[in-house]
Amino acid sequence: MESPVSAQQLEHGQLLQLKRVSLVEAFTLVVLLFVAVPMKHLAGWPVATAIVGPIHGLAFLLYVWTVLETVTGGGWTRSEIARLLVAALIPFGGLTNLALLRRKAEQLTQPTRPA
Repeated sequence: MESPVSAQQLEHGQLLQLKRVSLVEAFTLVVLLFVAVPMKHLAGWPVATAIVGPIHGLAFLLYVWTVLETVTGGGWTRSEIARLLVAALIPFGGLTNLALLRRKAEQLTQPTRPA
């Protein structure tokens, strides 16, 4: 008989999912801005943005959805949520969130102290 999944395990899984989606979103934004857009404007190859643009758009929507799913579990400050969302708009910004996500995962493993 399988044991039920704890809330802590679910939160760890959600943080791992957010980390993965953050990396994909960051990677697609960098490819769009530093590969596809220059190819369109400098090489006259507009198909580059026609391909990479929608891929990044889907990655961005998935990222926002995953952020919302993760933060609704509680334990997130408004500034942390804003940081997660604003970082998606900046090239390499998704990479800056990895340290925040690592700290959140570490907080889950630490025993709670009574007030």
